[in-house]
Amino acid sequence: SQERFNTVKAEVEKFLLSIGFRNVPIVPVSGYKGDNIIKSSENMKWYNGPTLLQVLDSLKVPEKPTNKPLRLPIQDVYSITGIGTVPVGRVETGVMKIGDKVIFLPADKQGEVKSIEMHHEQMQQAEPGDNVGFNVRGIAKTDVKRGDVCGLTSNPPTVVKAFTAQIVVLNHP
Repeated sequence: SQERFNTVKAEVEKFLLSIGFRNVPIVPVSGYKGDNIIKSSENMKWYNGPTLLQVLDSLKVPEKPTNKPLRLPIQDVYSITGIGTVPVGRVETGVMKIGDKVIFLPADKQGEVKSIEMHHEQMQQAEPGDNVGFNVRGIAKTDVKRGDVCGLTSNPPTVVKAFTAQIVVLNHP
């Protein structure tokens, strides 16, 4: 109903505003009936805004932070016969290229990127959002572990003993 939608919308807008989001489109939908998902619903004549698909299509994709220092948290490390040590992880910021001199912290181990692969395809470089495996010359599998962060030796990651964070729990049983 329109009344229930307005109540929920007000609560959601209040929460979103408290964490810094303004002017967020809120669309009444029924996933069960398909109302306002792809086309406007006859069941909600009181709503004359965009459908969920129209709102999603209007979102602007944020620019990849390629201009920031390389930061790649390590998810796992493999030793592949005939290739060598292959750390894997997701590039969060910056760009990794073949030939880059990299450092892993806090392990404090250095090496050179010999190859980069994503989904079994060789790449010349990896950008933010890419989940990659990369062969590094100069390190052993035991030198690097999950949780280490890879960066360029020219601009290494910062190691800290403590930090302050604000955590928002969106769903708790």
